[in-house]
Amino acid sequence: MLAPCAGCNDGCDGGVDVGVDGAKMKKPTWVIDKERGRRAAAQQTLWLFGLHAVRDALLNPARDRLRLVVTRNAADKLAEAIAASGMDPEVVEPRAFNVPIDEGSVHQGAALEVRPLNWGTLEEICVTGAGAARVVLLDQVTDPHNVGAILRSAEVFGARAVIAPARHAAPETGALAKSASGALERQPYLRVRNLGDAMGALRDVGYVLLGLDGTAEVDIAAGLAAFAGRPIALVLGAEGPGLREKTKSLCDSLVRIEAAGAFGSLNVSTAAAVALYAVSRAQPGD
Repeated sequence: MLAPCAGCNDGCDGGVDVGVDGAKMKKPTWVIDKERGRRAAAQQTLWLFGLHAVRDALLNPARDRLRLVVTRNAADKLAEAIAASGMDPEVVEPRAFNVPIDEGSVHQGAALEVRPLNWGTLEEICVTGAGAARVVLLDQVTDPHNVGAILRSAEVFGARAVIAPARHAAPETGALAKSASGALERQPYLRVRNLGDAMGALRDVGYVLLGLDGTAEVDIAAGLAAFAGRPIALVLGAEGPGLREKTKSLCDSLVRIEAAGAFGSLNVSTAAAVALYAVSRAQPGD
């Protein structure tokens, strides 16, 4: 049984565990931090905004929805989705549209407070999830607009998941959801503690890890041909620095997207779309 520490009001359990014999044993700091992190995550909320993002979240039965704020015009446009969700919206005048989103965000008169989605574990999604056995891993891609666009491409080309580290990556936010134009509600976006460990876990269940690198000697078509019929994990780095050296070392092969001209650099979201298209063409039967 747990006994709170003196003067503690934050529900942290105080780090004191009372044993069966009544002796008090101090919990390790890492256990306390982990428990606090879980409680904070459970309480975390975010605001989605924009007609597409809000509509798809209203229609997503897996989404925990808390508060809906809309203008009359947006309420009319979202009428069917609002009815399906069972929510009671707060209808406000445009001048009174006061929700905690970044100033200048194009909200189109609709904002929805939600909790982050829980997609399940890496193994559940990547081994037995819906769609073809292909995934995308992002190495420190922090721009929410890029990640949102990658989620859209992943959905279009049937990837099972987009995977990014919990730190140094774009979190689930309203800006990301709006860029994804609804794909965030349907396309698993998994945040993992360590990208290298996730890469190893994918390799253990049969995935081939192809890192996109503009200096690679092998083009993506040849790289895919060499691993025909295998589940594919595409690994992409942030614009500018690209893949980190450690991440490169964990890939089974580095491949490039062939460019016709001397300037061969692509935005990371564009590169993801091209690479996913190449995989779908090389393995259409997946």
